[in-house]
Amino acid sequence: MSVIDLFATHYTYIAFVALVGIGLYAVIESSNLVKKVIGMNIFQVGIFLFFVTTGYVDGAKAPIVHGELHGPYASPLPHVLILTAIVVGVSLTAVALALIVRIYEEYGTLDEEVIKEVRLND
Repeated sequence: MSVIDLFATHYTYIAFVALVGIGLYAVIESSNLVKKVIGMNIFQVGIFLFFVTTGYVDGAKAPIVHGELHGPYASPLPHVLILTAIVVGVSLTAVALALIVRIYEEYGTLDEEVIKEVRLND
């Protein structure tokens, strides 16, 4: 199997690694709080992609059995977990953005370093 074939067949894993890497970089490197939340969301999307990809079974049917019990069936569990994780992720994003609005009202900035400096001088 060549490298091109590997990339062609496992492109979702490459996208997963790229999304997780970009999200992690944004969370670690940025000092802007909104950019950190955006990076967290990109990271989450990468994790969601990974779980959905691992739950995929080629040629599988929905696990609804009508008499005959043959053929591969796909487990709905990864998809259900991701739906729950999406709801939790949206809720966390809303709370984080509400806290960021409150921090901006208090300190007048979204830069983490400036906020630390202001807190030390108080």
